[in-house]
Amino acid sequence: MKTSKIFHICSALIFLLLVTGSCERDGEMIYLSSPASEELIASESKIVLTQEIATEIVLSLSWTKTALTISNSDMGVPNVLTTYIEAATSEDFSGTVLSSQETNLSKAYTAAELNTLAINLGIQPETAGTVYFRLSSAAGTNMDPVYSNTVTVEITPYLIDMSVGFILNGSKEDTGFTLASPESNGIYTGFMGATGWYNFFLLEGDGTLWGNYPADGNEFRISSADDCWNLWFPEPGGCYYVVVDTKDENWSALYLPTLQISGDLNAEMNFDRPNVRWTYVFNATTASTLNIRLNTTGKQYNVATSTDDDAAIDTPVNFSQDGNNITLSNQAGEISLNVPEAGEYTLIVDLNDPNNWTCKVSSGAEETQEVPEYLYLPGIDDLISGAWTFDNKLALYNEDEQQYAGVADIDSEWGYTIHVEIDNWDDKYTFAGGDAYAGTLAYKGDDNLPAPAPGVYLIEVSTKGLTYELTELGNEIYVVGLHDIWTFDIPLAATSEPGVYSGTITIESASPWGFAIYLFAEDWDRKYGGADGQLYYQGNNITDDATLVPGTYTMTVDLLNNTYTIN
Repeated sequence: MKTSKIFHICSALIFLLLVTGSCERDGEMIYLSSPASEELIASESKIVLTQEIATEIVLSLSWTKTALTISNSDMGVPNVLTTYIEAATSEDFSGTVLSSQETNLSKAYTAAELNTLAINLGIQPETAGTVYFRLSSAAGTNMDPVYSNTVTVEITPYLIDMSVGFILNGSKEDTGFTLASPESNGIYTGFMGATGWYNFFLLEGDGTLWGNYPADGNEFRISSADDCWNLWFPEPGGCYYVVVDTKDENWSALYLPTLQISGDLNAEMNFDRPNVRWTYVFNATTASTLNIRLNTTGKQYNVATSTDDDAAIDTPVNFSQDGNNITLSNQAGEISLNVPEAGEYTLIVDLNDPNNWTCKVSSGAEETQEVPEYLYLPGIDDLISGAWTFDNKLALYNEDEQQYAGVADIDSEWGYTIHVEIDNWDDKYTFAGGDAYAGTLAYKGDDNLPAPAPGVYLIEVSTKGLTYELTELGNEIYVVGLHDIWTFDIPLAATSEPGVYSGTITIESASPWGFAIYLFAEDWDRKYGGADGQLYYQGNNITDDATLVPGTYTMTVDLLNNTYTIN
């Protein structure tokens, strides 16, 4: 233990009197010791970092709580312990040492944060290097610190690219969209397709996360503080040109309500928001070179206007040709396009890649919207989760008919709506007619779907037919098809966890057709297939029986998370 420091209670540490009461006698001497060494534990010993996992937690450090000791057991001890995490690439912590003050008993690093730490310690990108971590704790500025044990983690960082800003959704998950900073100067620009009030964060290559300044009335001011809010667009949904300036700590959103074609074609283009592109279908009577111009008048939202539509500033938006690409310009320039022969074509202005805006002609009439892979159900479990979230979803199983299905644990106070995209509150299906268990849907209607009695339900939706149906699950589901016997004789029983069923199965021989999970006795229509531990509604049959040795197994099915295990 380190040398103790003497504190004179009534003269040197008056604040201690406020905590513990008066001294037993004037001038009494109390001895306060340094903390004992703490035990530090790392969750990983070897980590390879990539940009794709930048927002995921990849390393946790944890330690035990240290208590100060005092020579007079009747005295209380003030909370003056200060703890730091120190990181270095040398075992004796010589050279560069990075430290951070900690108030909790653990610290979690995202891949981006750990990548920045490794790079700042001098580890080269794509090269493994050892980082040493320890705790440094002291009970006061005049006391020598004590150190914990040292833990080592081998870290392979990725190259920090400050020319790209990554768009994260409101849950801080990567959306696949980016903004560009060609000069790597902290100013990121590009086009985004946004719904009304869509919210997001911007993640820089060095791991800095930018959101909204956390105070009302600062809608276009940004902050990298831990408590920053998400950034949000104004009410009009559609095409926006976005500038995020991390140096001046503000951002702006220029709304393009239309995109006008003039010249050899004269029309308004249609915006394909999920793909951030504008399209227009036309017929050419002969092979030719088309000369067109692209322009519109946008609405600029920024720090001065906030999200007030009436205050938004009318702003001209013009494009010109720049080699094989197009670029923003002061005046609309002539853009030349080759039409090889007569026929139907689609003019496509693709603004998705912030470094590569293009204007091209494609043969045929291209679809502007893809069928979404999932539908989301905010409100369906607000009495369980405490909020309207996009955590519950239905998966597409028939693209032609646009049919979706999934199982949800339902307990809803206000009913629910069906949305086509995470954090998109505009594009939704609502109640048109029927009851809580079956009926018809309206697109962008006013009424929530009514909630059934609390329970676990199979939900089936057709966005093409605009119908929905809910069927409550019972206490058993069935494994059908094992050793090519197609009867409902092998039940899995409901467990205490909603949507989870478990039971014993016996594999005697492989079925030539595999086997499946049926939700209701003698109901051949509603079943799950699967592979590699994943379940799929109406999917191909499970064929694990072909690889498992004959014997008795426990099969567990989680219908909320679409997984299964056979152990």
